[in-house]
Amino acid sequence: MNDLGPPSTPVLPHSVAWLGYGGLLPFVGLALALLADPGHGLLWQQALLAYGAVILSFVGALHWAFAMLLPGLTPAQAQGRYVWSVVPALLAWPAVLLPPGAAVPLLVAGFVAHYLQDRALAARAALPGWYLPLRLRLTSVASLALLAALLAPSR
Repeated sequence: MNDLGPPSTPVLPHSVAWLGYGGLLPFVGLALALLADPGHGLLWQQALLAYGAVILSFVGALHWAFAMLLPGLTPAQAQGRYVWSVVPALLAWPAVLLPPGAAVPLLVAGFVAHYLQDRALAARAALPGWYLPLRLRLTSVASLALLAALLAPSR
């Protein structure tokens, strides 16, 4: 049985919920660590930004899979998904090298842009009904946690 169900399935599968929301734990935990332990703020900040970059790269790969597997995409639409799928990694990579004041907006913009790409894809392809609401929640929490990285001491 396919855990994802047919494209019209509105119910979020348990395994997807556990994995998706579980992936937020480092975001939330590191943001809380920044607030609770300012003495190690630079370490928590660096860890949070690195995790954000890794996850932004990961979500980009979703569109590579969509390009390969979604029925009904035209060749041009599939090509667009392949191209987009590498953009998040190209945004995430310099973010780990930039100062937080530049890295945070870059990562947050990458997550928001990816969500907008998800919405555009959902308008022309059959995605599960739970996908966009889940992506919005994950994007929102990840972005808010990344914004907390700006609260770290600047020593």
